Amino acid sequence: QMLGSKKEWILPGISNEDVVSMYEGNSNLFWAERYGQMLGMTDLWVKQCGNSHTGSFKDLGMTVLVSQVNKIRKQNKNVISAVGCASTGDTSAALSAYCAAADIPSIVFLPADKISLAQLVQPIANGALVLSIDTDFDGCMRLIREVTAETPIYLANSMNSLRIEGQKTAAIEIVQQFDWQVPDWLIIPGGNLGNVYAFYKGFKMCMDLGLTDRMPKMVVAQAANANPLYRMYKSNWEVFEPMQAETTFASAIQIGDPVSIHRAVKALKDTDGIVEEATEEELMDAAALADRTGMFNCPHTGVALAALMKLRENGTIAPSDRTVVVSTAHGLKFVNSKIAYHAKEIENFASKYSNPPVSVREDLGSVMDVIGKRLGTTGM
Repeated sequence: QMLGSKKEWILPGISNEDVVSMYEGNSNLFWAERYGQMLGMTDLWVKQCGNSHTGSFKDLGMTVLVSQVNKIRKQNKNVISAVGCASTGDTSAALSAYCAAADIPSIVFLPADKISLAQLVQPIANGALVLSIDTDFDGCMRLIREVTAETPIYLANSMNSLRIEGQKTAAIEIVQQFDWQVPDWLIIPGGNLGNVYAFYKGFKMCMDLGLTDRMPKMVVAQAANANPLYRMYKSNWEVFEPMQAETTFASAIQIGDPVSIHRAVKALKDTDGIVEEATEEELMDAAALADRTGMFNCPHTGVALAALMKLRENGTIAPSDRTVVVSTAHGLKFVNSKIAYHAKEIENFASKYSNPPVSVREDLGSVMDVIGKRLGTTGM
């Protein structure tokens, strides 16, 4: 069942007995009707990649990688002793779950105190060796590359082509869900940038096979606190400078030296793409506003939604343009930041869409007063 039966387009040489799958893929393409109306749009969609086994799009790539490792280990366990990754949270959750299902040891390098508790508990629960390292993601990435170069531990980060092959299926799904029509715009949060190239690759494959006749324009949305690609875009693609990423609520994209920078630039140039950024308040406000229309957005999706709002305001995206925002993870992984937002506990934030619970006495009159304030007299 790998990726909704797309095995032949991803890993054609693997047998069904070696596949490690959690029925990933085929995630909901949500028509954001109410949120679109707020932005004056009629054709806005959100690809809910977080509706997956471990709660993020990383499952799409991990089923492919772990299946291939599973095949190799069945032939000779000494070739690969374990699978390791550096992670900002979601990769480690996917790796540890799929490895646990196949009885393969997993090792995850996490930056200490820089991922959510919900993300941290996933690899712990799935039996991974969890190394909490006093550095940021880029430091973890440097370390794991050194470790895997010296040992039979297999590197599972997004520079791995098997991961990209799995993740490209989200683009194929979008085209399928639109009855083989290509959207005008695809907006995707960008951190390590492997997923940007994966979406490009999926859309390009559909066009090369004659299933579609064009590419969408791609928009990469970065947190302003971790925006090396945005800075490069602003230099007319001339200067790429790795940076020390600052803290952002969009912790999964808190990356200053993305490994897939050159592949992402190719994807953007080939699709006449754009890079946009969002401040901390902009991304949290955008996520909260969209939540009010029935979604439950992670902060990274908030970055993409904030970018969408800017591109609507300046007229880049037209009211009738078919636009897909990629939601990369489930909001339940990031409840701490949502709670802080709604409690107005974030310093220098207005939290203008906050909706805190109202404390009320056990008294009918008090309850009716509060309800009346919300609904007005006509609702009573």
